[in-house]
Amino acid sequence: MSKQQIVTKYQERVYAALQQIPEGRITSYAAMARALNSSPRAVGGALRVNPFAPEIPCHRCIASTGFVGGYKGDWENAPSGQNQESKLKLLKEEGVLFDTKGYLLEKSRWWDDFDVSKLK
Repeated sequence: MSKQQIVTKYQERVYAALQQIPEGRITSYAAMARALNSSPRAVGGALRVNPFAPEIPCHRCIASTGFVGGYKGDWENAPSGQNQESKLKLLKEEGVLFDTKGYLLEKSRWWDDFDVSKLK
């Protein structure tokens, strides 16, 4: 990263929550929002601008419907090139698979065991 990113206190909390998600597991924007006492849209806003991806694994957060959703603020085949394919590739490398329509195949991959005491 060439220039320093300004990260808000809220974003720090969101990124701390992301770091709790084990490799090979996924959570939802709604589950993160519950852990943070926030809203799914606010969580999505923080993930959209995550300057530390994929080290801070925002790719492990998907829609509560099981749909893979976007990545780095882009949805599906966005012109920037950062799209669902990048997210699907990262998740596949961790063993998390989706069908051809972008829906999670194994429900056992869901995770929401956040340690909220570490998110203050």
